Amino acid sequence: MLQVKRIREDKKTIVNGLRKRNWTARQIKILDDILKADDERRALQKQVDDLLAENKRLSAQIGQLMAQGKRDEAEQLKSQVATQKESIRQLEERSEAVKQHLESLLYTVPNCPHRSVPKGKSTEDNKVFRDWAKPFPTLPPDALAHWDLAKKYNLFDFELGVKLTGAGFPVYRGKGAKLQRALIQFFLEENIKAGYEEILPPHLVNEDTARGTGQLPDKEGQMYVCERDGLYLIPTAEVPVTNLLRDVIVPEKDLPVAYTAYTPCFRREAGAWGAHVRGLNRVHQFDKVEIVRIEHPDRSYKALMEMVRHVQRLMGKLELPYRILLLCGGDMGFTSAKTFDFEVWSGAQQRWLEVSSVSNFETFQSYRLQLRYRDADGKIHLAHTLNGSALALPRIVAALLENNQTPEGIRIPKALHKYTGFKMIS
Repeated sequence: MLQVKRIREDKKTIVNGLRKRNWTARQIKILDDILKADDERRALQKQVDDLLAENKRLSAQIGQLMAQGKRDEAEQLKSQVATQKESIRQLEERSEAVKQHLESLLYTVPNCPHRSVPKGKSTEDNKVFRDWAKPFPTLPPDALAHWDLAKKYNLFDFELGVKLTGAGFPVYRGKGAKLQRALIQFFLEENIKAGYEEILPPHLVNEDTARGTGQLPDKEGQMYVCERDGLYLIPTAEVPVTNLLRDVIVPEKDLPVAYTAYTPCFRREAGAWGAHVRGLNRVHQFDKVEIVRIEHPDRSYKALMEMVRHVQRLMGKLELPYRILLLCGGDMGFTSAKTFDFEVWSGAQQRWLEVSSVSNFETFQSYRLQLRYRDADGKIHLAHTLNGSALALPRIVAALLENNQTPEGIRIPKALHKYTGFKMIS
């Protein structure tokens, strides 16, 4: 979340950022409410501090009076100290209530977009940052969508998923299952070669972990909850992996910290019926490989572009037509300061499918996480957090199947041959 200090010192920038997110003047007024609550918290804390200082002085005076045998005077001061202790207790209760109110206000304010983020209200206003320069694949006239290819070659089965769990939980089988495993292995090995340490985190997290990266309280409706245990199924590996360094102070010399992780992801994706959400276009459980970086603020935007280029290389090795979008203020996620989306071209569906978001959160997550670094002078600062999908599998699989179909079968990109053990699905 945003720091009160930043809102106080740079309110104009925050206001302009919220306007870029299409916040109204009425919504932006919450910044004044935040500052007012913080003023009240500060005033109460000063009263507590003053009373504690006075109590300390009186306690010392009581000791002196007792040593001098002035018991009656000492008893009077003891009574005064007891009264002040009760006042301190009441003030601390009020201060805690104000602090919780302040925190609840801060949780409702999204991150401030970076100055380079374009204005806009929806996906229509996103800017194409980079586009596929080669010709799109030429498909046969009777090209099939991936859900039909899955039936033809027995690659995955949605009906079985409904039987076992419900809609949106596919069962992969045969070469479909092996292609899935091959992609995970390929992404992990490429990420490790690029300097990311592999992590295998838990797939369930507690409330503190979900709150640390911004899933709570913003995205409760999208998460699966184990109410009995107070645990949440992860919507992305970003959640447990970034939390590895919650409440940690990293020596500056150890920055950047770079992690990669494969996990299944669980999301209560809502959407209308139709081809746009058919097949693997939208599912409730899917596999994804994530990259996470903890960076020095001075180089986090350079790191963001390094991550974008890395994901771009993955797309190139898979020989998939793609484009990179710079998201506008109205389409960015709640926690992001700047986001690039990767979309892959689905040949049979004739549409773009999102397969990755690469984002810089600046200090928005690290403030919640208290994820900090210590500089060479011993001073402690908040680090910047970044993450990206490298990559999410369902729509990658959809595009691979559709774009590589031939009369003889489905061609497998060369980069995956050593992982699949086959060059063609037929």
